[in-house]
Amino acid sequence: MTTFAYIRVSSKEQNLDRQLTALAPYKVPGKNIFCDWQSGKDFERPGYQKLMKKLHPGDLLIVKSIDRLGRNYNDILTQWQYITKEIRADILVLDMELLDTRKKNDNLTGTLIADLVLQIFAYVAQTEREFIRQRQAEGIAAAKAKGKKMGRKRLVLPDGFEKACGEHQSGLLSIREAASLLSISGATFLRRYREWAEKL
Repeated sequence: MTTFAYIRVSSKEQNLDRQLTALAPYKVPGKNIFCDWQSGKDFERPGYQKLMKKLHPGDLLIVKSIDRLGRNYNDILTQWQYITKEIRADILVLDMELLDTRKKNDNLTGTLIADLVLQIFAYVAQTEREFIRQRQAEGIAAAKAKGKKMGRKRLVLPDGFEKACGEHQSGLLSIREAASLLSISGATFLRRYREWAEKL
């Protein structure tokens, strides 16, 4: 059995020390500690991909906490199944004693308990995301019912807008020139010019 560890922080400015300190009692060789300095939005990370190529049946992967693997519990669940069922390696999550797939002294397999705990986490996380979306939709609907306009306030166009539109229409001004004259972006001028032209 070979022991590996995986560490992730979201940016180069963040420090690895807290995770390395937690790993110290397990004496993981430095060459077996894989790191990434990027978001956990997916698993397309160079350190993680190198680790997956090194893991073999019977090996142990240690992480400080489950969110070091990733942010999305459904994706974590898929990776967990891949590591424990297809590669047949074990996983130990230091911050959560139940997330340990190694065999326990009472002959209950750690994999069974850990799988159940992780599936509960995934369910709770997914349910919370749906609740957030529902609350957002209800809030927007309630605000609209009260007549509140949603989104950014519409830009108040500067004086001379219609004159600039007319000159652009007649070919005297380009979009860039008209936008510069009005001190707005080219995209904003083009969008509002089209609205102006439709009303003619």
